[in-house]
Amino acid sequence: MKGTRELMIVLGGGESGVGAALLAKAKGYTVFLSDKSLLQESYRQILQQEGIPFEEGQHTEETIFQADEVVKSPGIPEKAPIIQKLREKKIPVISEIELASRYTNAQLIGITGSNGKTTTTLLTHHLLKTAGFNVGLAGNIGESFAQQVLDHSFDYYVLELSSFQLDDMVQARMNVAILLNITPDHLDRYEYQFSKYVDSKFRILQNMTPDDTFIYYQESPVISEALPVKKPVPRLLPVSLVDAPKPGAYLKDGLLVIDNGSQSLEIPLADLPLKGQHNAINMLAATLAALAVGVKPDALREGLLTFQNAAHRLEPAGEIKGVQFINDSKATNVDSVYYALESITTPVVWIAGGLDKGNEYDQLEPLVRKKVKALICLGKDNRKLVSYFADRVPTLFETQDVNEAVAKGLELANPGDTVLLSPACASFDLFRNYEDRGNQFKEAVKRIMNDE
Repeated sequence: MKGTRELMIVLGGGESGVGAALLAKAKGYTVFLSDKSLLQESYRQILQQEGIPFEEGQHTEETIFQADEVVKSPGIPEKAPIIQKLREKKIPVISEIELASRYTNAQLIGITGSNGKTTTTLLTHHLLKTAGFNVGLAGNIGESFAQQVLDHSFDYYVLELSSFQLDDMVQARMNVAILLNITPDHLDRYEYQFSKYVDSKFRILQNMTPDDTFIYYQESPVISEALPVKKPVPRLLPVSLVDAPKPGAYLKDGLLVIDNGSQSLEIPLADLPLKGQHNAINMLAATLAALAVGVKPDALREGLLTFQNAAHRLEPAGEIKGVQFINDSKATNVDSVYYALESITTPVVWIAGGLDKGNEYDQLEPLVRKKVKALICLGKDNRKLVSYFADRVPTLFETQDVNEAVAKGLELANPGDTVLLSPACASFDLFRNYEDRGNQFKEAVKRIMNDE
């Protein structure tokens, strides 16, 4: 397969991999895409139309090991045998983010964290777009970064970056980086060593210069402990719910206060569409990022007031007999559930469960005792949830059927209560993904509403 041009092998044929293949081909590489699973028909058609050779259902090592460079999709773990063999052969392995960043001069705003990064990414993009900036949205959300670099000429990109994407960035440089928090998550990908996951998150700082900006939540104990060790080079702008850092951004007496040293903005939290202290952190970080690239305070105010969050994040799903149903299916770890429970002021019937990710539930105990009147475990294996919460909630019920979970939630709730789907776990035991879980929950609520 290898000819006179450099051979780029792309592993993984999803949104990220196909975008990388298209960009690599356009930049003169010989490209071959390999996916151990079957491709979606839409991606198969794109590759065929563009004349990019590919295989599915297998990895042909004889071909892959001829690569000059390999682009690895973020879903492929480092411990996968094909990746381990590539490392042994010292064949460079990079991410789609690394590849795409080579071919754009746009300013890059990178956002990471264990929780809140999607909301913050969407909000930051919205703030720039409503201010008239020529901006793209990519990374762990939306369309492939590589394909957007190929098809568009944006001046700015707002990138949601997972730890998996950060792991294979080498020369990519963020002009503005946001680190929201670091709590145990995806530890199965990091040999169950939290320090390796922390190191992964801090890779967002690599290659940054003193002209760049690093925005972080200063009350995150993991971040505050790591900063003196990591010695960040860029300008630091902290976000706080406790202090009033200047320059920085903070919440005080119900006001969001943003002051980057040259421009400032104050806006009442109660006026804004995003609720809860965790969303105050997200909004403070996003506004600092927008100010850093030149968005004016008046445009920021308009953007904050008009933002609508993505689905499956504390999303209202309907009201039945005075009971509110909230879809927080994106809450796939304990920290996210904490934020959800913290933001709800009514008694809660909590629906949780799925594939456990090494969860420890101690941090939830005070909130659960205070707010949760019943726990509905929705999963194939609920033993860990049941074991921990059996003596900590008044009522506990198990099911593997989302329709039964919703019906039981309504039965256990009183008018004025909230039935909250906030699983703390991955979805793959009963559902295709967290979106499928959230959509099925909303459909179950809608069916009961239509029957009333």
